[in-house]
Amino acid sequence: METTPETEVWNGRKVTALFAVLAVWFALAAYIGSSYLLANASGAFVAPIAMTAVVPVAVFLGSYFLIPAFRQFVHSQDIATLTMFQHWRVVGFAFLVLYAYGVLPGLFAGGGGLGDVAVGLAAPFIMLRLRSDASYATSKGLVRYHLLGLLDFVVAITTAGLTAGSFPQLIPGGVTSAPMDVWPLNLFPSFIVPAFIIMHLTVLLKVRHLRRTATMPLDAELTAA
Repeated sequence: METTPETEVWNGRKVTALFAVLAVWFALAAYIGSSYLLANASGAFVAPIAMTAVVPVAVFLGSYFLIPAFRQFVHSQDIATLTMFQHWRVVGFAFLVLYAYGVLPGLFAGGGGLGDVAVGLAAPFIMLRLRSDASYATSKGLVRYHLLGLLDFVVAITTAGLTAGSFPQLIPGGVTSAPMDVWPLNLFPSFIVPAFIIMHLTVLLKVRHLRRTATMPLDAELTAA
């Protein structure tokens, strides 16, 4: 298992680059939402705003598979820290509040919000298990947790599409998921969701790497490095 110190993984230049990327990404998401650039006026099942979630994830995966230095950087990340970040998913409770006030449809708020809360509440327990048992880093239980976290996003995206307006029977009262297309709620599909997806994928890719190197002969491992 890799033992790269965090101080080497996140030096000043990398931290600065990360904050610069996040700042530009956030500003772009804010501009898209406040300008109504990708508002789903037709109520289509596949909302244009979904593109803002897909592109960052695609860039991440493309960089991972095409750029060796970036792939090595991903493999150097701390699994426990990234898992603990998922605790912030409890913010999904806000969807339930917005449903209570008639801002979002129940199908979407329940499907996405409850799943987010469950994933977020489980994160500290998974992190503690990782800190106390190093072997858990390559376990099926850890992989299952992160896959369930990704599945929750699939549910949220699907229910957002179903309640966008094309299926009136699913939105009693006419409340649609349209607020998710514009500022400030578009920050979820345009910034927050892809960021959490990337963290899930980082953990899963590192687990895959750890499993491969653990079973790889020493000479083959040195060659791969």
